[in-house]
Amino acid sequence: MEALNGLLTGFGVILTPANLYLCFLGSLIGTLVGVLPGVGPLAALALLLPVTFTLSPIGGMVMLASIFYGAMYGGSTTSILLNIPGEAASVVTCIDGHQMARQQGRSGARHRGDWFVYRRHAWRRHHDVLCAGHRRSRDPIWPP
Repeated sequence: MEALNGLLTGFGVILTPANLYLCFLGSLIGTLVGVLPGVGPLAALALLLPVTFTLSPIGGMVMLASIFYGAMYGGSTTSILLNIPGEAASVVTCIDGHQMARQQGRSGARHRGDWFVYRRHAWRRHHDVLCAGHRRSRDPIWPP
């Protein structure tokens, strides 16, 4: 019950209009920067980090997270449409997505590519959360 209360409190903090606006703005800017070939999500974060200095801590974290995901999405755009991977994670998308774009048209390939990018990142986050306790129990550095 305590975990559910913490989750609802977190949603209450994040789902304010100001934070939703920062999330939209960060994902838009991240997508625009991520479309540039050779600029991955970490480079986008490094370039746009000074923008978040004037924000509140929660607003800054929301904007940085949305910039990261927007840049990942932008990297898949160049991979599918131009056959140029913008980052290492988009190489496989480049191989398969560009062929789909040539066969099915650009909109079908973009839709499928977006779905696969979402699934890849969702799997990473779920895997990190689920395996955190197991890694911590085996790691001798962590206190028991």
